[in-house]
Amino acid sequence: MSYKLPIVLFLSGLLTTLYADSQDAPLVSAPYGDIKGALLTSRLGRTIYAFRGIRYAKAPIDELRFKPPVPIDRVEGVYDATNDGPSCPQPVLRPISEDCLILNVYSTKLPAGKLNPKRPVIVHIYPGAFYSSTSVSYWAGPQYFTDQDIVLVTFNYRIGSLGFISTGDKEAPGNNGMRDQVAALKWVRRNIEHFGGDPDSITILGYSAGAWSVVLHMVSPMSRGLFHRAISMSGSAVGAWQIPHNQTNIAKKQARIMGCPDDTSENIIKCLKTKSAEELGDSLLKFAEFGTDPVLIWSPVIEPDLGQTRFLEDHPIRLIATKKFQQVPFICGRTTEEFNYFALNILKNKTLTKEMNDDFERVAPISFVYERNTEFSKNISRAIKKFYFNDRPIDWSQEQALKNVYEDAIVGFQMHRAARLISEFNESPVYYYKFSYPGRYSHLYKSGSNNTIPYGVVHHDDLIYLFYISVLFPRFKECSPKEVEMVTKLTTLYANFAKTGNPTPVSSEILENTTWEPYTPKDKKYLDIGKTLTMKQKLLENRFSFWEKNYPVSMYLEEGNTH
Repeated sequence: MSYKLPIVLFLSGLLTTLYADSQDAPLVSAPYGDIKGALLTSRLGRTIYAFRGIRYAKAPIDELRFKPPVPIDRVEGVYDATNDGPSCPQPVLRPISEDCLILNVYSTKLPAGKLNPKRPVIVHIYPGAFYSSTSVSYWAGPQYFTDQDIVLVTFNYRIGSLGFISTGDKEAPGNNGMRDQVAALKWVRRNIEHFGGDPDSITILGYSAGAWSVVLHMVSPMSRGLFHRAISMSGSAVGAWQIPHNQTNIAKKQARIMGCPDDTSENIIKCLKTKSAEELGDSLLKFAEFGTDPVLIWSPVIEPDLGQTRFLEDHPIRLIATKKFQQVPFICGRTTEEFNYFALNILKNKTLTKEMNDDFERVAPISFVYERNTEFSKNISRAIKKFYFNDRPIDWSQEQALKNVYEDAIVGFQMHRAARLISEFNESPVYYYKFSYPGRYSHLYKSGSNNTIPYGVVHHDDLIYLFYISVLFPRFKECSPKEVEMVTKLTTLYANFAKTGNPTPVSSEILENTTWEPYTPKDKKYLDIGKTLTMKQKLLENRFSFWEKNYPVSMYLEEGNTH
């Protein structure tokens, strides 16, 4: 027996409805234009109206390369959004294209006539250290999240030099990848009601570089009013990393890698425009300096004032501490092991172990991602050597210490400071977590285990339960009850938050009748999301005190200091 599903048309300022047979593709009419989608099925059997590969900005090619995005306000005809678009240029994923500024909308209930569900919207900003990853449905599938009554949006933004090259002058002020994100959020704000979403209830959820992005949107004047709640998973922009005013040194390195002159900004940009996007994306591996380190190469910058609208006007720590940020409900946290497995890459390689021991003050800032080649940097390196290693040589006897410093420096301290700092100055609640669930699947397995024994709960492992990553993991069904249980818990927590600003607004058996209490600088409470949901206090307090001492907030409040 067939049924009718709604097709929404925007006509004379009113939402009206036509109907098509259930076997037909869904068609939505929005200010952007008429958009044809496809049908997917959620984990629990819901019909997902999937609109994929929607261009929200013109192709950033030719003269638009290294320029801010040019939004597409409206398309003519029927836009075919039935399949995934390409990923942005990078060395691993395919297919890629420089014409990659696309977004995807997933909804399980479209408007019908004047009736609109106006469900909360979750907009996911992908990870990848600002140089990799993608929003395509086989990497960020909607099959888990859409069993909650939300609308899910994922999107691409430019990465690597194509998104973040910054010479500190008019040739390349920087942050075009962040401007892409703003353009996508504006598209969502303008069009999402026609997919059954509420433009006045938008939650941005980012992971790693995407989590950095979330915090930066909180402090950016360009993002004001585009979202109402925020979630930063395993990343924030308020750690020890020095957010620069430009990355001219990285731009010059990119030029040399590509065989371009590096003498002036004009020559760098002019020459790089002649290179193919694929060449630029594939050049990433040539930026490695110590083994595969550093994990962070390109980053957002504090833009110079050249008359343009600036995405980032000052250091986010200073902006938060002076209350110049969107004070919205905020969730942040991390996994148990994060990047601590990087330590194994060093210890298994005698050459790298020797180099780290022989030249720690040079190598440590590369591996642990803080400023380099200053007296301050040298002092930090010496302090790390004493605090974590007790000034002893780094070898297998120091394995845990090396794991700890990788974990703390790259992610742990960022998340600790995000919780502490934002809770201190935010008028809305802040919720802090540690994800410690030891599932059967992971992004990293123990060597020799034939991908059967996870190394631990590492970076990205919580994403397994929010998105169906079909290229890496099976689709969790009732025959995998433990995974299903975590999928239900995690999507429920975040859907509750998207709806109310509180992840546990009422007592729920699904959530073990747990109340996730907000973090405050006094109580320092966090939710341990493991085999059970448990409220705890003072996560790794001693280790993070070391970083607070060496990178006090007061340092960033000094005029002109952007450590």
